Amino acid sequence: DIVNLRYKSCSEMEGQDQSNVFYMPPVTLMGLNAIRLLGDELVSRELKKALIVTDRVLADTGLVNKLTDELEAHKISYAIFDGVQPNPTEKNIDDGLALLAKSNADFVISFGGGSSHDTAKGIALVATNGGHIRDYSKGVHLSKKPQLPLVTVNTTAGTASEMTVFAIVTNQEDETKYPVVDKHFTPIIAVNDSELMVAMPAFLTATTGMDALTHAIEAYVSTAATPVTDACAIKAIEIIVNNLKDVVDDGQNREARDAMQYGEYLAGMAFSNASLGYVHSMAHQLGGVYNLSHGLCNAILLGEVSRFNAKKVPDRFVEIARAMGIDVSTMTQEQAINSAIEAIEMLSQKVGTNQRLADLGVTEDKLAFMAQNALNDACSLTNPRQASLSEIIELYKARM
Repeated sequence: DIVNLRYKSCSEMEGQDQSNVFYMPPVTLMGLNAIRLLGDELVSRELKKALIVTDRVLADTGLVNKLTDELEAHKISYAIFDGVQPNPTEKNIDDGLALLAKSNADFVISFGGGSSHDTAKGIALVATNGGHIRDYSKGVHLSKKPQLPLVTVNTTAGTASEMTVFAIVTNQEDETKYPVVDKHFTPIIAVNDSELMVAMPAFLTATTGMDALTHAIEAYVSTAATPVTDACAIKAIEIIVNNLKDVVDDGQNREARDAMQYGEYLAGMAFSNASLGYVHSMAHQLGGVYNLSHGLCNAILLGEVSRFNAKKVPDRFVEIARAMGIDVSTMTQEQAINSAIEAIEMLSQKVGTNQRLADLGVTEDKLAFMAQNALNDACSLTNPRQASLSEIIELYKARM
């Protein structure tokens, strides 16, 4: 469960009862043409028929054929659900469950980015536990049974949903977007094949990359951080900062693409076990109300929320500055913090995500509604500095 204390040194922890549990897939296939290893893994597990969960674009462009060819070569049958939307909805999950029942599939494969993975998680969990996906959002790790076996094939370098215990779902009825955190979401196999990512448009590459950077930074300053999540987060920041602009400028840059998939995976390892903060809880509301890109919303909010959090955990932002390649040896603490935040905002500007909320259609009359929902979002629990409703509204206003 979420631990609401930052880890302490061994001497400080003596006599205290505190433990941490870490979740990640038991098998991850990574690197160029990693998908070609998937068939043998599935055969060894005696899996017979897949429900492939993807979106219409990936189906229509034929990229999903990379997966279906591998399944056919190993005599594994499949049905395709291609109804996933950006900011996936409860209805997407319900529709996928209906096709799952009709197809008699014995496992689920998601193919795509975070939207496909989150939808597939919802389908696989509800298939074995019953009820509605919303039932599992009222706390953490609420399911009683393992989900239907889930395999995740990733085509973006950002969300890390292919390996985390998180899924984000939109309730279209009340314009809210909520996280579901469940240990049973952990896939049995994750696939990160950089060859599946070279066709990503530059702007999608930028927004997903900034999403990954946000994961790493929020996990690093989280009140539930541990030495393990810190190591993953700091290395992720280093990799993403050194490669994101290169891969946005040249999507065919295989070296940068490969590096980014490791960066986003490390960031996923960090936040899946340390959770997140206000950037994500605020971005979820923008996605629910305005159907905006999650990665873009994170990029817009990251600098401002970092400035707010740095007042509580200044030493953490000095380390973030170091990870971003800034020489802080002759700087004061304040100078190092300012340099880190400036570097975050400069990277966002260089990759084209440094936009204003008003330009995206956000209006001030919705800010109080979104701010209250952000405070109720599970990601807010581990933000290092707790905010009032008015302070969350001001954070939104600063990016209008």
